[in-house]
Amino acid sequence: MSTGAKTMAGDLESVRPSTDEISDELKVHKRRQRLLRVVSSTIAGLLTVAAIMVLIATFVFPTLRIYGTSMTPTLSEGQVVVSYKADSYETGDILAFYYNNKILVKRVICGPSDWFDMHDDGTVYVNRQKIDEPYVTDEGFGKCDIDLPYQVPDEQFFVMGDQRESSIDSRMTQIGCVPKDRIVGKVFLCVWPLESAGLVS
Repeated sequence: MSTGAKTMAGDLESVRPSTDEISDELKVHKRRQRLLRVVSSTIAGLLTVAAIMVLIATFVFPTLRIYGTSMTPTLSEGQVVVSYKADSYETGDILAFYYNNKILVKRVICGPSDWFDMHDDGTVYVNRQKIDEPYVTDEGFGKCDIDLPYQVPDEQFFVMGDQRESSIDSRMTQIGCVPKDRIVGKVFLCVWPLESAGLVS
């Protein structure tokens, strides 16, 4: 072998990685692969949890933001509340329901086949019995264009805002009673802002 060939062979020997170097590089490669698997599985898990949370928030516990002042002092504009679909609704429950591609929030006053009446001073009667309304701080007759006393149609609910003077609700024919199939759910929890978080009644 010529001197030039020997020198080239020596150069090749010097750049060839040792067995330890190859082993170390394989370990680094395997660690990278494990890390990638952990990261990808974590991301997949987080996406799954996020998707489940979206489904829950949409179909099981719809979350809503309050607009307007018709439910003050119980609920204020900007608050975020949570609702759920109940089997039945009673006087005093707070309902979220669809109206003209919007969601409104009002309180159930009476249900299907009940008779609603209201005196000039704002006192509310259901089936000729005065109802207790501790959530109303400023009673008033408000806006009403229905004939009183008024009977609630089957499968519908008569609703009113707690701010009686300003609320547009079932007392007005433009809103009317709420059919059961338009109900989003019963509002039961305020989650934002934090200082007002808690159960809603």
